[in-house]
Amino acid sequence: MKQGQWVLALAGGVGGAKLAFGLQHLLRRQLVVAVNTADDFEHLGLHISPDLDTVMYTLAGVSNKIQGWGLEGETWSFMDQIGRIGGPSWFKLGDRDLATHVLRTQRLADGASLTSVTRELCASYGVAANILPMTDSLVRTVVGSEDQKIPFQEYFVRLACEPVVETIEFYGAKFASVNEELKRAKPGKPAAIIFCPSNPYLSIDPILSIPGFRDWLKSLGAPLIAVSPIVSGMAIKGPAAKIMRELGYEVSALGVAEHYRGLIDGIVIDSSDGHLQEEIEERGVAVRVENTIMKSDADRIGLAEKCLAFGSSLAAR
Repeated sequence: MKQGQWVLALAGGVGGAKLAFGLQHLLRRQLVVAVNTADDFEHLGLHISPDLDTVMYTLAGVSNKIQGWGLEGETWSFMDQIGRIGGPSWFKLGDRDLATHVLRTQRLADGASLTSVTRELCASYGVAANILPMTDSLVRTVVGSEDQKIPFQEYFVRLACEPVVETIEFYGAKFASVNEELKRAKPGKPAAIIFCPSNPYLSIDPILSIPGFRDWLKSLGAPLIAVSPIVSGMAIKGPAAKIMRELGYEVSALGVAEHYRGLIDGIVIDSSDGHLQEEIEERGVAVRVENTIMKSDADRIGLAEKCLAFGSSLAAR
């Protein structure tokens, strides 16, 4: 990377947040993270932004390192009491985590945008990177299963991803617009655009579904790199493999490359999937083979370094 260059990452959920952590360690304020907000929903009168919070807490170094979401050292007295008096307790809100949701809900009710509220929260947590919602418009993921239309958090948490996924829709996406703060976040051409190893269908696709988002990414003139969340035919975390299988796609790094084909210039795949390199490259996508499993902060930083180096090599072609 040249001095002053910046990087744009697209992320949502635990896997994406891990790589974003590594990128922030290397780039600090030169990192911009566009985060999926189609998982947002209203619960107990509060506006919940699960992916924004996971990325924010992870980059702030305060996330629960075992489960990957929520805050370290959390307690659950509030939810225990909600359940005791007959309220909906299927979506867990920690006692300390509640402060984030209450403040966000209050600020939104006062007329603030999700972007401005996110900026305020990130500043309070000391996050160096610029974390931005993909849009300030309302977009919601809805899963189709048999004759049901299931709001995403109902599918993901309450139903534990059990229904067979037949369709995935992003309600409101066609009326949404790319977050203008993203377009103004940094001047000039980024060194790279990195699709973090988030679920392609549930975390990255909602971002790409916003009209004009794909064209804007291409207009930046930077190499677009995806990091596969599928390793040895399995998802490291979450239902990505299950969803790919149910939608009829190959559950592999090759399947991920096919999903992004025509948009990305390169993909980082795990060393266990190195045998797929030639087949992916035959489809016009450059490949870098690395250890992509991030068990420690050193792993996160190491993978981030490899992604940036890959981006530099693609830009030099």
